[in-house]
Amino acid sequence: MVPAQPPVPHPTDPTDSSVRTARQVADRWVDTLADLDPSVGTALGTRPDDRRMPDLSPAGARERAEAARAVLTELDGAPVLDDDDRRCATLLRERLTARLAEHDTGEDLAALRPIASPVQTLQSIFLLMPTATEHDWHVVAGRLAQVPDAADGFRATLEEGLRRGVRSAPRQADAVVGQLGEWIAAADGRGWHAGFADRADAVGVPTSLRGELDGAAQAAAAAVDRLRRWIADEYRPAVDDVPDAVGRERYLLSARLHTGADLDPQEAYAWGWEELARIEADMAEEADRVLPGAGPQEALAHLDEHGEAVEGVEEVRAWLQRMMDDAIAELDGTVVDVADPVRRVEAMIAPPGAAAAPYYTRPSLDFSRPGRTWLPTLGRDRFPTWDLISTWYHEGVPGHHLQLGQWAYRAGDLSVFQTSVGSVPATTEGWALYAERLMDELGHLRTPGARLGYLDGQRMRAVRVVVDIGMHLGLAVPGSHVFHPGERWTAGLGEEFFRQRSGSPAAFVHSEIERYLGWPGQAISYKLGERAWLSGRRRARERRAAAGETFDLRAWHTAALGLGSLGLDDLERELAAL
Repeated sequence: MVPAQPPVPHPTDPTDSSVRTARQVADRWVDTLADLDPSVGTALGTRPDDRRMPDLSPAGARERAEAARAVLTELDGAPVLDDDDRRCATLLRERLTARLAEHDTGEDLAALRPIASPVQTLQSIFLLMPTATEHDWHVVAGRLAQVPDAADGFRATLEEGLRRGVRSAPRQADAVVGQLGEWIAAADGRGWHAGFADRADAVGVPTSLRGELDGAAQAAAAAVDRLRRWIADEYRPAVDDVPDAVGRERYLLSARLHTGADLDPQEAYAWGWEELARIEADMAEEADRVLPGAGPQEALAHLDEHGEAVEGVEEVRAWLQRMMDDAIAELDGTVVDVADPVRRVEAMIAPPGAAAAPYYTRPSLDFSRPGRTWLPTLGRDRFPTWDLISTWYHEGVPGHHLQLGQWAYRAGDLSVFQTSVGSVPATTEGWALYAERLMDELGHLRTPGARLGYLDGQRMRAVRVVVDIGMHLGLAVPGSHVFHPGERWTAGLGEEFFRQRSGSPAAFVHSEIERYLGWPGQAISYKLGERAWLSGRRRARERRAAAGETFDLRAWHTAALGLGSLGLDDLERELAAL
């Protein structure tokens, strides 16, 4: 067990106190970014009184880009004092360069999709705000009042994209229209923001504040509805001719954002097919153990109907909470050292209109808001456990929560940038997928169906590599494969292929394909990231063995989680050196 400790001050240049080190430049950038984008301070928990909404307009994007260029100039003259500084400087330069490439090509003008785009900020930012006191609700009311301006700013960004010919595909517009419709229908038709404001009753706020909250929530709902209608009536017809796939050049740009690496898409595509074949062979053996003589799909269907399940929404939330608490208790001090603040994690039920897949939100830097896992119920009240166990090892413990919680704990030793806003998805998603495999290696997937569920998730991530790259680059299905041999990938083939190789409901399959098409290069980050983590561990083990030393898995995990964020170009090398 690692005791809590105060943040360690960053080192300074002993010869010139006016020159910032790379870590100091990085953390100053986080402060600047929080000034320019209030969602950053809210996510980190450093600006609890900030009532502003982010500026989602083209002017806001230009201001952030200009600030990023200034940081790159300052970084050129920053001294590098140690390995932490070196890693931080490398990460900061790579992240800012990738973001500026996105801005300079206008890609940020076409960020319309039902997950992780600016439009979701109109809802998600409120879920990260403190709501325990009357003062907290005053801040919420002030921010709710700014939702109309933020919605109008995002509309202006989409309009600028139309003028410049940088447009999102029609299926992304349709998905967002549906999503915003769910927000509007929430709380008995009063809208999601009104339902959120209702939570103030638990605090017992004064009547005047309750009226302010209601008025602001009503205005927010009206703004969301105006945005929805504009997307449906004006944006959607204007993008009717936009293809689903983005093509090689745009794909590689987006993949860089998600992996921190220069991708060789053909190599990754071929490896994805190989990995899929390996996993499916393993699934065939596991399916026979679940239901003798059955194939994977039949076994998964059997588990859906006859396997272990949790009945009730609150019951499944409590079950997931116990699962994470038990995992921390068992792994701490044996497989990894868990800092005291990181031991707290909360299982939550996702709000209406959220993405169809479970997700995790990281803790605030002071841990006043803990890390949280979120389960979308999709209208269900019965939850088979076969597809929850390894998923919560991924989203919770030892997956996202241990990594991102440890980063928050070490933010003072490294930099706030390295441990928060500088995150590279392939590093975090790669660790989370590695965490699932680790729990399999440790023997935690022994209940009937648990390992088949894990393999089904692994198969989905391999399918993502094949389908995501295949659809966006228009590659051909290998001629030797039984699935449409030699045909070039389309959205329709992608959905058919995913459906054939998934135990998931049709609505989830459709949501996944929409996600890949609207978020190019993100889906591949899981498997490519896991590959880097596994390779780094293997090389570290081999290096220790060559030196006649014992490889300590607990020490390696603890050190690896303490590195902070890295792109895949750097991650494997750093892991091998531990």
